[in-house]
Amino acid sequence: MAPTGCETYNQVLIFRWFATRMARSKSSARWLDEHVNDPFVKQAQKDGYRSRASYKLLAINEKDKLIRPGMLVIDLGSAPGGWSQVASKLVGTGGKVIASDILPMDSLPDVEFIQGDFTEDSVFEQILHAINDNPVDVVISDMAPNLSGIATADQAASIYLIELALDMAQQVLKPKGSFIAKAFQGEGYEAFVKEVRNHFDTVVIRKPEASRSRSREVYVVGKGFRG
Repeated sequence: MAPTGCETYNQVLIFRWFATRMARSKSSARWLDEHVNDPFVKQAQKDGYRSRASYKLLAINEKDKLIRPGMLVIDLGSAPGGWSQVASKLVGTGGKVIASDILPMDSLPDVEFIQGDFTEDSVFEQILHAINDNPVDVVISDMAPNLSGIATADQAASIYLIELALDMAQQVLKPKGSFIAKAFQGEGYEAFVKEVRNHFDTVVIRKPEASRSRSREVYVVGKGFRG
């Protein structure tokens, strides 16, 4: 008996499911292999950093000298803590780092961690209490959305996150303060950069060596907050 239309359609769906699963498995295997052999992953293990992303912030700060001893820094989307580790070392004992994420983060010396969504009033108030209402020198954000695999939705989610980070920066930064945020090039990216230029004297785009060349991620750096 020849297959009915329904049977044919179901076969197509099953084939697509297996094809997608195989593609994802191969992609995951490639990612795992790349991750294990990544020189920055190996270096992070040697240096005691929680994430290879630590070297991105180190490289940016090497160029722009934004985080210095004695400063007050807010790290948004801080888990697992790679950027907070770097910022804490850079500000030294005379400075302070306030880290926040919706995910838990193991404690770090000289870093105050606040778990929760910083856009919620209760969490925002905790952050203000932690900085003791002092104006902040630098707001940093390495946030990225949970990826759905749908490019347009993922891009929209990433732009939304960095817009939230910029809004936070506008509320807490001192005049001439600085802002660093990870962004993904695509729909909405140019408009976001233009918005950052409206609030900072100087805006540069950085692509640290630790940022994989095939990735669309870049770092938007704003210097000289206009208040």
